[in-house]
This record gives sequence, structure tokens and C-alpha cells, in this order.
Amino acid sequence: MRKILPLSGFPEWLPAQRIVEQHVLDTLRATFEVYGFSPIETRAVEPVERLLSKGETSKEIYLLSRLQAQGKEDAELGLHFDLTVPLARYVLENSGKLDFPFRRYQIQKVWRGERPQDGRFREFIQADVDVVGQDTLAFHHEIELPLVMVDALAKLDIPPVHILASNRKVAQGFYEAIGLENVEETLRILDKLDKVGPQAVTEMLAENVGATPDQAKLALELAQISGADARFADQVLALGYRNDLLDEGLEELVQLVTGANELIPGSLRADLKIARGLDYYTGSVYESVLEGHEDLGSVCSGGRYDSLAADGNRKFPGVGLSIGVSRILARVLGQEILVPVRKVPTCVLIAVNDESERRHAELTAQQLRRRGIATEISPNSAKFGKQIRYADRRGIPYVWFTTEDGEQVKDIRSGEQIAADPMTWQPPAADLSVQVESGLGSGIRS
Repeated sequence: MRKILPLSGFPEWLPAQRIVEQHVLDTLRATFEVYGFSPIETRAVEPVERLLSKGETSKEIYLLSRLQAQGKEDAELGLHFDLTVPLARYVLENSGKLDFPFRRYQIQKVWRGERPQDGRFREFIQADVDVVGQDTLAFHHEIELPLVMVDALAKLDIPPVHILASNRKVAQGFYEAIGLENVEETLRILDKLDKVGPQAVTEMLAENVGATPDQAKLALELAQISGADARFADQVLALGYRNDLLDEGLEELVQLVTGANELIPGSLRADLKIARGLDYYTGSVYESVLEGHEDLGSVCSGGRYDSLAADGNRKFPGVGLSIGVSRILARVLGQEILVPVRKVPTCVLIAVNDESERRHAELTAQQLRRRGIATEISPNSAKFGKQIRYADRRGIPYVWFTTEDGEQVKDIRSGEQIAADPMTWQPPAADLSVQVESGLGSGIRS
């Protein structure tokens, strides 16, 4: 038989790893709801025309076509490459039914036809939170949204995630002040700085936007400015260029940095090299790094957008961030930063004395399950030692026996065996569901 080869870029986790993934998703979901965000899910496909209009990531979309397509519509669909473009369409279609500002979270798969590498996949899960307004949206949401993500990620017991922020108005105002007219292309080039380095960026600026050596030098000097308090603004002004847009962006970025760190100290710092390559961002932009795993790249990103969704005279500005869940999981699982205490949800294994007593074991299991205790029945009636080893290999903490002295349950970790009634026996809360804990590769400070 021909060997089945894995398909690169499409992760499939083992059952124990899937438990960790579910723990991560449940933690994010619970945090988002604590902040008052409502869940939605959008369709996986969008018209290609719409996807192609939203930045250079659009070049990586997967097109959909039927083998026996009969209509033009079948050839004009693509899988969404993020969750923001579908959100814009969703808001336009449902604006009459939504309450604004609309607070939504969305945890869903997306598809991107890029080269698979460490932490980068072709099919992956994103977790987004956005606030969308009608006509206007207050600036304070630009402070709130990154803090939601800081809080959510901090609950995962992984290394700290640091949010880095800039403001498109700062970059655009500065580029215009030094005479660079093609702002969008300049932003896209500067967004590659960490990947390709300053020399390559200088060459691309000269070739693609006609930047002089002095203009390229100034753009790179701006990108090198960072800080955890308002003093970064003085460094920007010291470069000697001003205009109204730059001043407005600096004021907003100072408010963002000081406001966020007042609420959660150390949560956010200004980093003027943050550009974000997508066209639709207009204000604050965010990226993030996982402490000790900076090589993984940004694990959470987003920004303010004022014109992503518009309908005639109405516009729907918003701000949002997206966690690359699969990117984080690849590192968390690969280095055992988080591990489940057992490989299966099962809390109790019902031992079977012999096959003639299997029905009794099934009835006992049903009584336990009705009370929310995850229960499995031994697949065979082998010697009890083998049945206990079956449970031990899977990490199942308890084995239930029917003995001459009545029903009994054994904690196979301690060896303690006690009389038990399936209608009343209750395991400790820590055993009732699978706990996820820090592994040997966590690197988390205690």
C-alpha cells in the first residue's frame, strides 16, 4: 500500500494536543465574553473580487472551483484569508439588526496560500475581537482592545505576550512631510524591516517609491524609535518634521501607551517600525511578541480601520485584534509549554469482570455519566491488572470495580480503594475534567 504523506501547512493534532487546543480556545472565549463581546461565525468563502481588494495578503487566497461548474458564480469564490474582511461584509448585510457599537469575537479557521514554516500554516485558527461603530467610533476603544488580548493571553499560563503599537497617522504624516508620496507602498516596505533588514528596505524604497538616500534614512530612523512611555514622541519630533496628521497620530499614540499601561502596567509599548501591510488600517496598529520566542514573529496583531466597511453615506469604523491561535499552539505543543494531565477526557474506567457482566458495567457507567462524570467501559474483560494498565496508559485516574463486597472505586495513582455508590460518588473537582498545566518547556517564571 502506498504510504500516506502529510500535507504541509495543514496541522492535525493528536488527541492530547487537541485537549490543549480546546483549553486555549475555551480560555480565550471565556475572556472575550467577560469583556462583553458576542460570538459570531461567518461563512468560509467570499467573492474573490472583495478579497482581492484588501491588501497584499489577497495574493495568497485559495480560489474555489467545482469540477463540474455550471455557472460563473462557482468560479468567483475564495476562502477567506482573515476574519476582518468577512466581518466588514457581515456588518453591512446585518447593520439593521445589530446594536452599535457592535462588540464581536470570532474564533474560526482561515486559509492562506503562503509557504509553510515554523508557526505559519495554510489552514489555521484565528481568534478576533473587534468593536465596530456606526459613523463614529471613540478612540478609547483603541486602548481597550489590546488590553483584552493581553488579559486573555495572560490566562493561558504561557510566556508573557508584549503588545507593540504604532499609529498609521504618524507614519503617513511623517512620510508626507519628508516628501514620500506613495504612503501605502512605503508602509508595506517598512513592514518587512524585521524580515529583510535596513539595507534591503533602503533598496526597495528607492526602487518602488523613488526615495532618495536621505528620505530612506529618515524613514528608517523613524522606524527605530520605541518606548514604554510618552518620551518616544520627543524622539519623533527631534527628527525635525511636522504636519497636522503627524501631530494627531502622535497625540493618539501617546494616549494609547500611557492609557494602556495605567490600566495594565507593562502591557504595551510604542514601536514605530510597526506598519501592518494591509491597506485598511487608518489609526493605531498593533503587533506582539511571545517573550523568549521572538523568532516566532507576531502572535497577535490588528489595528484601527475607518473605511473597511461603508454603504452609501454610512460608514462603519472599527478597531480589532487577531490572535494567531495555531501559531501559538505550534510552539506551545512543540515545546510542551502546556500539557494535559491525561490524554483522554475519561475520569473513570469501569472494569469488566467477565463479558456476562458487561451490561452491569454499562448501567454503572450511565449512572456516572448522568452526573457529568466522564466514564469509559473497559474494552475487554482481561485480568484486572491489564485493565488497570489500560487506564494508566491513558492517564485515567480511577478504575471502578464490582466486587463480592459491593461497588468500589480505586485511585490508581495512590492505590486507595474505597466503597462507592454510582449515584453519589464524586471525584475531586481537579479530576472531573482534564486539567492543562505548565510543561517542562514552559519557561514561565513561578
